[in-house]
Amino acid sequence: MSKPPAPPSTSFGWDAAGRDQRARRFYKSKVWERTREAYIACRHGLCERCGAGGKVVHHKVRLTPQNINDPTVTLNFDNLELLCQECHNREHHERVPVADGLRFTADGDLIAVR
Repeated sequence: MSKPPAPPSTSFGWDAAGRDQRARRFYKSKVWERTREAYIACRHGLCERCGAGGKVVHHKVRLTPQNINDPTVTLNFDNLELLCQECHNREHHERVPVADGLRFTADGDLIAVR
C-alpha cells in the first residue's frame, strides 16, 4: 500500500503508521486519557453532531508541532468535540482527502478498507 499524501505543512509529519511520534505520545498519555474520559462523561457519551454513540474526542483546532504542548489547545473542553465514527470520518474526509480504499480508525489512524 502506498503512503497517504502528507498533511499540510503545519500538521505533524507522518511516520510509517501515519502519525507523528509526539502526537502518538500525547494520545497515549494519562492526562489525555483522563481528559477524554471526563469530556465523554460531560457530553453523556453522545455525538455532538448526530446524537449517536460518541467514540472519538475530536480536536477542533488540529494539533500541530507548534501547539502539541499547549494545554489550552490540547486539553481545553472548548477545543474538543465528541463525535461518532461516521461524523469523525466525515470531518476528516471533507478537510483532508483520503484515497479510495482508505479510512480513519477510531484512534485517527489511516487504514486500508478490505
